Amino acid sequence: MRKKGMVRLMEIAGEKKGLLVLSGVLSVVSAILALTPYLSVYKILEELMVHWGDPSSLDGQAMRFWGFTALAGVLASMVFLYTGYMASHVAAFRILYGLRVKLAEHIGKLHLGYLSRTSTGAVKKTLEQNVEKIENFVAHKIPDLVSVLATAAVMAAALFSLNPWIAGATTGAALLAFFVQSYMMIGSRGQTLIKAYYDSLERINGSAVQYVRGMPAVKIFGRTVHSFRKFYGDMMDYCRLVTDWTDSFQNGYILFKTILTSLLAFVLPVGVLLLSRGGGRSTGLTVLFSIIMIPGLTAPLYKMMHLSATLRQITEGVNRIDDILDQPAVSEPARPALPEGHDVAFENVSFSYGSEDESTRIDALSGLSFSANEKEVTALVGPSGSGKSTAANLIPRFWDVDSGSIKIGGVDVREMRTEDLMDRVSFVFQDTFLFFDSLYQNILVGRPDATEEEVHAAARAAQCHDFIERLPNGYDTLIGEGGVYLSGGEEQRVAVARAILKNSPILVLDEATAFADPENEHRMQMALKSLIKDKTVIVIAHRLSTIKEADHIVVLDGGTLSEEGTHRELLENRGVYERMWTAHTSAREWGMERPAKAEAI
Repeated sequence: MRKKGMVRLMEIAGEKKGLLVLSGVLSVVSAILALTPYLSVYKILEELMVHWGDPSSLDGQAMRFWGFTALAGVLASMVFLYTGYMASHVAAFRILYGLRVKLAEHIGKLHLGYLSRTSTGAVKKTLEQNVEKIENFVAHKIPDLVSVLATAAVMAAALFSLNPWIAGATTGAALLAFFVQSYMMIGSRGQTLIKAYYDSLERINGSAVQYVRGMPAVKIFGRTVHSFRKFYGDMMDYCRLVTDWTDSFQNGYILFKTILTSLLAFVLPVGVLLLSRGGGRSTGLTVLFSIIMIPGLTAPLYKMMHLSATLRQITEGVNRIDDILDQPAVSEPARPALPEGHDVAFENVSFSYGSEDESTRIDALSGLSFSANEKEVTALVGPSGSGKSTAANLIPRFWDVDSGSIKIGGVDVREMRTEDLMDRVSFVFQDTFLFFDSLYQNILVGRPDATEEEVHAAARAAQCHDFIERLPNGYDTLIGEGGVYLSGGEEQRVAVARAILKNSPILVLDEATAFADPENEHRMQMALKSLIKDKTVIVIAHRLSTIKEADHIVVLDGGTLSEEGTHRELLENRGVYERMWTAHTSAREWGMERPAKAEAI
C-alpha cells in the first residue's frame, strides 16, 4: 500500500536524509540559543527583585554578563540558523531536481494515451507548482517546524519548572486554540475541500492553456473570457470553492487567533490567585517573568498552525505526484529480442481508444493485417477517421495493441527494448514541434552525439541549410526569439533534417508536405528523396497524387483493411481508392468563378 502524507513526504525527502538531519540539529541548537535572552531577563529580574529596596547593592557585573550573554546567544542563534537553512536548501534543491527528472523520465515512458486523457495544464502544474512547494517545504518549513517544536518544548519545560499552575493554564489555552482550529481543518470536510481546491486549480491550469492556444479564434470572433465557457466556468467554480472554504473555517480561525493572542488572560488570574494566597518573592518573580515570556510563545504557535496548514497542502501535492508515478510505464520485455530485418507486418491488429469501461471505448482498428516490405514505400490511405494515423502510431508503441501483433523483422515490437525500437523507427509528424532552442539543437535531437558537420549535412539534404544561414544567428538562432518564426514548410524541413540525421531503417511520414506551398513542396520532395533511400517507408497520405508511385498502397476504411495493391491495380478494382482518386482529381480542377450578374427584369 502506498504511503501518504508526512510519511511519504519524509520518504521523498529521505533521499537527502543526512543533510536534513544536519539541518534539524542545527535548527534545534538555534532555537535553544534564541531563548538565551529570556534566561538573561529572568536572571536580571531576579537580581532586581532581590535588591529592589537598595538599588545601589545591585551586582552590575552580573547584570552586564547576562546582557552580553543575551546578545551572544542571539548572534550564535543566527549563525546556527543560517547554517541549518543552507543544509536544508541544498537538500531541497537536490530533491527538486531529482523529482522533476524522475517525473519527466517517467512521463516519457508512459503511453501517449495517458497524456491524451490528462490535461496538459494538470501535468504542468504537478511538474512545476507541486514540486516547487515540496522544495519550499523542505528548504524552509522543515527547519521551521523543528525550530518551533524545540522552542515550544523548551519554553513549556521552563514554565513547568517555575510553576506548574501557570504552565498548565498556558498549555491548556494553547491546546484549546489548536483543537478549535484543527477540528474543522483536519476533519473529513477539510480534507474534501483541500482535494476540491487542488482539482479546481488543475482545471483552471488546463483550461487556461486551451484559452491561450485558442486566442486567435477568440480575437477573430470578438469573444471575451466570458464566452470561453470552460475557462470562465472553471474560474467561477474556483471562486465559489474559495468562498465556501472561507465561510467554513473563518469562525474557527478567528476563535483560534483570539485565544492565542490572549494567553495572558488565562495566566493573569492564576498568577493573581497564587499571589493572593501568600506567594512570596519567588512567586512574584515567576508571575512577572511569565508575563514577559508568554507573549513570546505566541509567535511559534502561530507558525506551527501555518505549518500544519501548509503540510496538508503538501500532502495533497505529494499524492498528485504519486498519481503520475503510479501510472504504468510501457512494459519492457524480460528477454529482449532484436529483429534481423526491417519489414513491418500488422497481424490481425485491433485497437481501441478510451478506458477499460466498454461503454467509453472507441474502436479505431479491427482485425487489421498488412505488410510493409523492407526498402519499399508503403502508403496508408483512406477516408478521414479510417485509422491511418492510429496504425502508424502503434509501430513505435505510442500505444499497445489490444489484440494481434505488430512485427519488425519477424519480432513483435513488444519484445524489443524501447531504446532498440526507437533506434529503428523515425517519425515525421504532420504537426511539427520545435523546441524553444536553437535550430542546431532542434536538429541535433535526431542524434545527440552527431558532429557539427553531420548536422549541417543533414540540413543540406533536407533543403533547409540555405534559409538557416540567412537567419540572424544562423544555426544558433533561437526559434520564437526576437520575432524569428519559421513557416510551416520550413518547420517540416527541419523535422526532416532530424530524421535524416537519425538515419533509422524504418521511416513513418505523416503527410510531411501538408503545409508546403508549391515551391516548398518541391524542396520537400527533394529532401524526402534523400531521406527514404534504402529504407522501409510508411507514408500516411491525404493527397493521393503524392503516393502514385508507391510500391504498395493499403486502403483503410472504418479501421479495417478495405483493399491493397498498386495505384493501377486499385483503380482497376473500382473500390474505395478509385472513388477517392476521382474525388481528388475533381478537386484539383475546382476553382472560383465570378458569379454571373442577374439579368435585368
